[in-house]
Amino acid sequence: MKKGNKWEDHYSRRAKQEKWLARSVYKLQEIDKRYRLVRRGDRVLDLGCYPGSWSQYLLKAAGKRGQVVGLDLLEPIHVRAANFRFIKGDIHSIDIRWLVEEIGPRDSVLSDLAPKTTGARATDAIRSLELAEKAMAIAIALLRHQGHFLCKVFEGEEVKGFREALSHYFGDTRAVRPAAVRKGSKEIYMLGLRFEGG
Repeated sequence: MKKGNKWEDHYSRRAKQEKWLARSVYKLQEIDKRYRLVRRGDRVLDLGCYPGSWSQYLLKAAGKRGQVVGLDLLEPIHVRAANFRFIKGDIHSIDIRWLVEEIGPRDSVLSDLAPKTTGARATDAIRSLELAEKAMAIAIALLRHQGHFLCKVFEGEEVKGFREALSHYFGDTRAVRPAAVRKGSKEIYMLGLRFEGG
């Protein structure tokens, strides 16, 4: 008897049917519909863009006049558009000043970055927070006034402090858990709306 894929669920089957590269697109879609993160003509940075479903969605949301830059260690080879640019890079070591000069201001910076999990929840939460803090530093450097920031983070004691730090830069902050997050997962999304600068 053939064993099924333990990760397959309603969202992964739907993603295949709708030609998305990964089920994670539905997390972004739900948040975007609720908070209007991306509009036509926007310039967006997608951190941790592989395998490419978020970039796919962002290209549709921003339209042909918009521009999406994806950054990751692995290239999402199935994302192809004249207004999509891929930068191969490690978020831990990328030069933020270089990135600012290279791609210019962004209307939104989105991050679905996650660490390689160890199974130790406290360790995984700390590693996830480190990625979120790096993503926030990039967002602060790149966002236009009133721009938006979204990033994944694993729940843990330190998340409250991270949200507090976000509140110094954004008019509103939210913690969001989209319906497509798997049951038992500790991931949530931190949202910074209406960037006001430092």
